[in-house]
Amino acid sequence: MQADLIETFLDLMETRSFNRTAERLNITQSTVSHRVKALEAQFNRKLFTRNKGGTVPTAAGLRFLDYAKAMQNQWHEATRAVTSAGALERSMRLGIQHDLAETLAGRWVAAIRRELPTTEIYLEADYSNQMNRDLAAGELDLAILYTPHFLPDLHYERIGELHYVLVSTDTRAIAGVKPETYIRSSYSPAFDRAHRLALPHLSAASLAAGQNMAISGLLRTLGGAAYVTRATAEHLSGSGVAAMIADAPVIPQAVYAATSLRTRHAHQHRKIIGAMEGLLADVAAP
Repeated sequence: MQADLIETFLDLMETRSFNRTAERLNITQSTVSHRVKALEAQFNRKLFTRNKGGTVPTAAGLRFLDYAKAMQNQWHEATRAVTSAGALERSMRLGIQHDLAETLAGRWVAAIRRELPTTEIYLEADYSNQMNRDLAAGELDLAILYTPHFLPDLHYERIGELHYVLVSTDTRAIAGVKPETYIRSSYSPAFDRAHRLALPHLSAASLAAGQNMAISGLLRTLGGAAYVTRATAEHLSGSGVAAMIADAPVIPQAVYAATSLRTRHAHQHRKIIGAMEGLLADVAAP
């Protein structure tokens, strides 16, 4: 089955419009129709019906959807593996949450290389929303993220947590933190909920950011108080920029490994997840 037929089918399931799919794929409407008919001929079933209200998938089309997504993912994986083939036996495309990459990316890759020396690695740092989309589309093989979306074709497992602590350039006590100079950290929906419960009076700050590195830069430039990773807090404290506020609550952030259901038990995936799990355990240790 040709990859362009699958691509056209999936796009049409999203747009529900032959015209819109033709525009998005930069092909003619007749080409879209031809590809759909070619798929329907292979199944001997109608996949879409067209009426005044637009294009509607049939029961057969809806049943085929999950299989089409899986086939597209496998095609992307196969294409990457073949086109990048060199002396290394495998390739892995990995995603990692920005804040984890800041302190753990180097050690993670080093551990992976020790365990899987014949594997080619591509690593990118991103936010959870984008990594979930990339995993679902087959653009990533595995991701370490904060917020799972529990998509049907993906497998998530909690592998540890990262701790965020409150620092301030002005005070050493929670009572001295001023709402007008507070920088609200927004690392994930789970973090936001925990923050609102712990410090409701600081949840309406006029400045917020969602990346540890950015918040560290804001603290250095503007001053004030904010939650940062424990490693960043220790660095800011050691350099005299800000002090850790001992009586402020520590906010934990759960960390998840995400991969496809099909590869969740694969040898290389388990090695890569295990490497990050070990690093998180070391970071969490007192």
